[in-house]
Amino acid sequence: MIRTEEMLLNVGPQHPSTHGVFRLVLKIDGEIIVEAKPVIGYLHRGTEKLAENLQYTQIIPYTDRMDYVSAMTNNYVLVHAVETMMGVQIPERAEYLRVLAMELNRVASHLLWWGTFILDFGATSPLLYAFRDREMILNLLNELSGARLTFNYMRVGGVKWDAPEGWIEKVAEFVPYLREQLKGYHQLVSGNEIFLNRTKNIGIYTKEEAIQYSLSGPNLRSAGVKWDLRKDEPYSIYDRFDFNIVTRDEGDVLARYHVRMGEIVESLKIIEQAVQQFPKQGEIMAKVPKIIKAPKGEAFVRIEGSRGEIGCYISSDGKKEPYRLKFRRPSFYNLQILPKLLEGESISNLIAILGAVDIVLGEVDG
Repeated sequence: MIRTEEMLLNVGPQHPSTHGVFRLVLKIDGEIIVEAKPVIGYLHRGTEKLAENLQYTQIIPYTDRMDYVSAMTNNYVLVHAVETMMGVQIPERAEYLRVLAMELNRVASHLLWWGTFILDFGATSPLLYAFRDREMILNLLNELSGARLTFNYMRVGGVKWDAPEGWIEKVAEFVPYLREQLKGYHQLVSGNEIFLNRTKNIGIYTKEEAIQYSLSGPNLRSAGVKWDLRKDEPYSIYDRFDFNIVTRDEGDVLARYHVRMGEIVESLKIIEQAVQQFPKQGEIMAKVPKIIKAPKGEAFVRIEGSRGEIGCYISSDGKKEPYRLKFRRPSFYNLQILPKLLEGESISNLIAILGAVDIVLGEVDG
């Protein structure tokens, strides 16, 4: 066996395929990765510590900056934790608006992932299609919240604003449109021979390994674990909707691709049902004090975000600011398996494996 001299190679932190300010220090022997060490912290902003000096409503904009391509779910997990401590009953109309906002944001997040993931392989056209359709969702969320990326829409007790006139009808029209576009997505990419060669049997892990590494979301379900908090531990009004948990058994890069594509379809099902069930009238805010004070005690809640399980722990001493606050950020946990997946791999598979994990660095660094 011919051995070459081992060398260190930096990938990132400024690299278009690292999906954020993320650095990988690789030890390579020729084209084979011997060791991979993720280096994080370039985007660290100390959200959890800052929250100790902020009122609960003031913390919401900080959650937008964690997973900044799926901010609605981050908004929700924080207010859900506070509401759990306070025992607040959320009005029906507000619950439906929350679900619509979160599922639209989930679809937008997966579309962004699809476009950038295929761009990692060198194909430009899919990115343009993905951004075209994602733009339609961002326009809808902009009409709802007044922002395009950092929405700051959820409030303790409900939502900031009601849906504008005609908004529900626009959402209803978008569902069949995107369903039709997804057929084109699959025709363009899913059966492409080059794409299949770059993703099939690459970056494999087993069901047991996925659980051991605390993976969640599509990364967990791609290894055959049928677990989705919207179904298994329903929160909000998710128990009212009929949808499936998308799983694959292969545990490779291609499986993670198909799980996310399948989740877009299931989110569209939820959106369609939520539009049909949407209350014609009703309040969008519960009766809560202007200055929120969570009672003494602690609470932990978890929800199904776009990248997996988002948790929020709050410890309160009865003041208007939390005593301690901690988020469980799925990208941070999902990233742990990367060194194992890359060891012994060809460097040509590096970006495909990293892209399939689908990390957002704001969520990794907090």
